[in-house]
Amino acid sequence: MLLQTRKRDGTWVDTPVNIAVAGDRAFFRTPGRASKNKRLRNFPEVRFRPCTWRGRPTGPPARATARLLSGDEAAAAGRLINRKYPVLQGVFVPLVHRLMRTRTLHYELTDVREDAG
Repeated sequence: MLLQTRKRDGTWVDTPVNIAVAGDRAFFRTPGRASKNKRLRNFPEVRFRPCTWRGRPTGPPARATARLLSGDEAAAAGRLINRKYPVLQGVFVPLVHRLMRTRTLHYELTDVREDAG
């Protein structure tokens, strides 16, 4: 999925992320040092759309609100993502985050709606 977060000047920044969906809830993870965390803190409203592994959009956009998870919610989201992507997200990404000496943050996309433009 191509996640778009907004900077203070109003421009959007594209970042491809892996998501896992459970019912009507979608989750993604990111390293704690990633710039998108600051953007999400300032502007939790995001745009997203399907994309290729390289980030080329392949479908229509939608809007949502990103909510930082903690505790049991973050652990449950992590297990869900690990189950969907066992090698990439279950082994490789946690290893890279440890090498970067940063914690892993999990977000939930809430209030999902079609993008009106």
